[in-house]
Amino acid sequence: MEKRIGIIMNGVTGRMGTNQHLTRSILAIRKDGGVPMKDGSVLMPEPLLIGRNEAKLRTMAQRLGGLQWSTDLRAALQNEDYPVYFDSGTTVMRERNVLDALAAGKNVYCEKPLTVDTAGAVRLAEAAERAGTLHGVVQDKLFLPGIRKMRRLVESGFFGKILSVRGDFGYWIFEGNWGINGQRPSWNYRKEDGGGIILDMFAHWRYLLDHTFGSVRSVQCIGATHVPERVDENGKTYICTADDAAYAIFELEGGIVAQINSSWTTRVYRDELFTIQVDGTHGSAIAGLTGCKTQHRVNTPRAVWNPDVPNQIDFRDGWQEVPDGGHFDNAFRLQWEIYLRALAEGTPFVHDFWDGARGVQLAEIATQSWKERRWLDVPPLGNGADHGAV
Repeated sequence: MEKRIGIIMNGVTGRMGTNQHLTRSILAIRKDGGVPMKDGSVLMPEPLLIGRNEAKLRTMAQRLGGLQWSTDLRAALQNEDYPVYFDSGTTVMRERNVLDALAAGKNVYCEKPLTVDTAGAVRLAEAAERAGTLHGVVQDKLFLPGIRKMRRLVESGFFGKILSVRGDFGYWIFEGNWGINGQRPSWNYRKEDGGGIILDMFAHWRYLLDHTFGSVRSVQCIGATHVPERVDENGKTYICTADDAAYAIFELEGGIVAQINSSWTTRVYRDELFTIQVDGTHGSAIAGLTGCKTQHRVNTPRAVWNPDVPNQIDFRDGWQEVPDGGHFDNAFRLQWEIYLRALAEGTPFVHDFWDGARGVQLAEIATQSWKERRWLDVPPLGNGADHGAV
């Protein structure tokens, strides 16, 4: 039996909303026949596209097979045929739109960061709890094949005692002033519009660290605006007011030390745009978006420092690829399916607004650390959801 579920999708004309959430998640689910339920039924999502640009919406809806669309979000929220509200619009507008959706009795799923500050994120989490509807935040990195393999290693005890985590994220975003356009929207570089790499990426790092290795206890961070001006989508030069790089150390529960560099001003000399290495007493592993390699202590070469002779060891030779162990689907789609199943079956969804609020909290405290040039503790926040339940 097929059950229909209407989803108001706000902000899907943007790159992430179009590619990951609409095309590769909701429409892909529809193409494959819906989301299978435990009782044998199938849940079929029915999207209603919402945006401010009527021409762009109409063109998109027609191109994708005649989807429903509207520029009137408030009217859509009153439509009982659509019990789910999804938000992938700009961060500065999210709090108001989500509060309106909750007031209309909608279940809500939205992109990260949840809001631009911790106070707003807490307001949304508390409002969602009062509304009694299912609320969730996108945490796509947890569902990437490379990270899932890394988590498998953690759960198996492969590392022994985990000592440290080191992440490297970023790539060069072109300035737009010498012939090549930038790959990211200009608002990313304006703090007043919700931009900045700390707010954007530390929401990712919080759930990735919390759910995979251990809760973040403290942080030390330095940020930078390395490129002071860029050219926007209309060819106009503008001043960058938001950070485009951040270098942080995190202390996790259990004494694990994590270092993550985040940069839109770095050139890539690694296998993927994001890599994360974990070192433990019994072994090490390095993962990217798709792959993961390990080196057990019995395969670890006995390196000796000697700068007077050429290196004789191929350090990459002793690493082994972790097998897939199954099919990996699109990370965004996987989390959409988990959310929709939880909604249909009345089960908890661990990636809730409190989990999203913790990501905003870390970004805010990291920014404060940068300004004050010191270590800062990260206090507990919210409902204390089990970070291990992914």
